[in-house]
Amino acid sequence: MRVVFMGTPEIAAGILKTLIASRHEVVGVVTQPDKPNSRGNGIIFSDVKKVALEHEIPIFQPEKASEETFVESIRQLNPDIIVVAAYGQILRENILNLPKYRCINVHASLLPKYRGASPIQWAVINGEKETGITIMYMEKGLDTGDMILTRRLELAPDETAGSLHDRLMELGGPTLLEAMDEIEAGTAHPIPQNNDEATYVGMIKKSMGELDFNNKTEYLERLIRGLIPWPGAYTFINGKMLKIWKAVIPDGRAEVPEETGDADGCGTSRCGTERIPGRIFTYGAGLYIETADGCLELLEVQLEGKKRMASGDFLRGYKLEEGTVCGRKADEAG
Repeated sequence: MRVVFMGTPEIAAGILKTLIASRHEVVGVVTQPDKPNSRGNGIIFSDVKKVALEHEIPIFQPEKASEETFVESIRQLNPDIIVVAAYGQILRENILNLPKYRCINVHASLLPKYRGASPIQWAVINGEKETGITIMYMEKGLDTGDMILTRRLELAPDETAGSLHDRLMELGGPTLLEAMDEIEAGTAHPIPQNNDEATYVGMIKKSMGELDFNNKTEYLERLIRGLIPWPGAYTFINGKMLKIWKAVIPDGRAEVPEETGDADGCGTSRCGTERIPGRIFTYGAGLYIETADGCLELLEVQLEGKKRMASGDFLRGYKLEEGTVCGRKADEAG
């Protein structure tokens, strides 16, 4: 089939590579306009544009995909189908109704759950046991179209948004090609979504990374994993940002004497009697921080202006005062 591909970030670029390597012909690529470099000395191409340039595929970057001049350009390409993956703009009927086999979308969740912009991160944050790829026909609503094909995968206990992104990217390309084969052969059997079961997720914001240790331990551990690699989870210690790259829930460690109790199940004897959420402390060779109902063990951290490192290396270079409480408000109060 003659394909126009619309997408922008890395996951879309990975799917595009699979499509280019297939029997189908990618006759045009549509992606978001270039962005200025944050330092103001250049521009940044989207991941999809980089792939299109490598393969010398015509590129379109409209400010608005509803512009009639852009729509006419796509019409001239005479696509059999338009494939969309994390493009970043809502398409109107002048695009949706253009190709012979309609527009289809590659969505990184098991619809109707997690419609919207950040299904991968929220699957991790919410502690989902499985997620997957859904190929669906597109319509005017946000991720509301009939589902053509669904493929599932289980989340690992230590899954991060970054690792799940890569796994879904690998799954997305073959699932797309399988759905396209069914569409072309006339054997696809689209299934309407159950709107009563729909959930929506918005964009991940940088501010979400600032941890509130008044939350429960399990939620905080998932949140840290769900915000890797961006924006990353962080707190403040003595006025400096401390990024937390990896943390685990202590599960009763051999060096913790049984007679100390561990009243709140955090795996150490140092927190529990006078809980102060955000208080950071050492126990044995480990670095811990108190939460609403226990504590987290911090395994990898990065102090502002320093490199990412194991917590043991951090402690060898940082003098941690007894009773230090992390967080912006605690720092400002001090």
